[in-house]
This record gives sequence, C-alpha cells and structure tokens, in this order.
Amino acid sequence: MSPTAPLLLVDGHNLLYRAWYGFPTRITSRDKTVDRTGVFGFTALLRKAQTQHAQDHELFVVFDAEDGSNARAAQDSDYKAQRLAPGPGLIESLADIKRGLDAMKVGWIEQPGCEGDDVIATLTTAARTGGREVTVMSADRDFYQLLADPEVRLLNTGLAEDRRLTTGAHLSPRWGVTAAQWPDYRALTGDPADNIPGIHGIGPRTGARLLADGRHLQDIPVEDLKPAWIAQWEQVLRWREMIRLDHKVDVADDLLTGRPTGRLIPAAALLEELDLW
Repeated sequence: MSPTAPLLLVDGHNLLYRAWYGFPTRITSRDKTVDRTGVFGFTALLRKAQTQHAQDHELFVVFDAEDGSNARAAQDSDYKAQRLAPGPGLIESLADIKRGLDAMKVGWIEQPGCEGDDVIATLTTAARTGGREVTVMSADRDFYQLLADPEVRLLNTGLAEDRRLTTGAHLSPRWGVTAAQWPDYRALTGDPADNIPGIHGIGPRTGARLLADGRHLQDIPVEDLKPAWIAQWEQVLRWREMIRLDHKVDVADDLLTGRPTGRLIPAAALLEELDLW
C-alpha cells in the first residue's frame, strides 16, 4: 500500500449534524428506547462517501473540542452566539461514534482548545507538504480558503452528484473572488453560520467588486469605501482574522498513516458489533 495515499479529512461535527437532522428516518435500538440515528447516520454517510469518492484514500475524522470556539469568542462575543443548544441525544452520540471509528480503524482527533476547522487546515498543510492530494468533507464554506491549493478540494455529499466537489477554479465564476480572498470576502459580506454580520450594505456583488483584481481588504482604495464602511473597518479586519483558518495547530506528527483505510462495514453491522441494538 502506498505510504502517501490521498487523504479524506472529515469535518466530524458537520457530518454528525447532517446525520442527526437530515437522515430520512429515526434509527432506534430494538426496544425503541434509545435513538441511534447519530451513530448509524454518521457511519452510513461516511461509508457512502468512501465508496463513491475515496476508496483509495486514508480517512481521518476531526471533531470540534467543547472549548474550541473560546479563542475566537474572546475576540468577538457574538461569535457563534446565535447557535441553539443541540437536541437531546445528539452530542451523546459522539462517544459511540468514536468507538465505531476505532472499531473500523479510522483515525480521529478532538484537539483540546481547538475548532476542528483549524485542525483540518493544519493537517491539510502537512499532507500537502508531503505531496498528498487532500479532500475535505464538509458543507462549511470556511474551507473554501484551503482551495487556493489546486490539489485540495471540498466534498459535500449532500449536494447533487455533479455539484459535490468544489475546487478553487469554481470560486471565481460562482462568487467573483478567489480562494485566497475568501476571508476578506466573508468579512465584508458576513457569515451567518458563525454570526459574523459583515457590513450593512455590502452584499455579494459589492463585496466582489471591492475585491476585484485579486485585492485584499488592505488594498481597497479609500475612495471606493463609504464613510459608514470605514467606521467599521477595524471590526472588519478582526472578522477576517476570525474567519482565517489556523494552519499551525499543535497536533501530533504521527496522526496520519499515509495508508488507505480499509473498506468500512455497513452501519447496521457496526451497531451490532458495538452492541448498540
């Protein structure tokens, strides 16, 4: 087996929420007392992604730490403040999901004090330094900034098959900016998922116009900015720093094996093996 297999990095919490809230039916234990949708859906969706897009890849799952958003929230107390507490059973599924990953020999990490996005960015950088192709599995557009590297792509299996894979080449036709400009663009136009409002009056078209010709925030001519926008500029710069991913999280050097992950077993079989039925 190749020591430099392509890498599929999975945004664990993103996949869990998709499994919990988007799975077509609730999956329960045989006595109907415990909701197993989290572990069943997570495993089924991960196995489907492997089968359809990553049969020769190493799979590695990254979870958010419970205190992962504290550093960014310290910069802006509104960061992710709009998010509701997860429904009963969702977070409780994590322990069984991690047991399932161990049983299937899929690597995973929950780095204390870190958001999963930053760990994924760090592992992407490390893998690319070693010459490996990287696919990030997530519906989170924050990962667009990683697509500045043509050997990195974003996979969202919740979309139609012809739209599932996004590369840096897709961004300019779709959004009017490059991957390297994505933090600048989102700082201007906002990121509702993280409760970053952006500047009132700057929508997608205006944001792309201000960043024309590859400009970043510091390159925008003052005469192109309204006084009300200039008054918020320090905050915009702070939002950009919050949106930027940290590529230097202190993680162990031996997390990744470089070898393809074996074929995952069906979700029902995994629950049987874990005695969760």
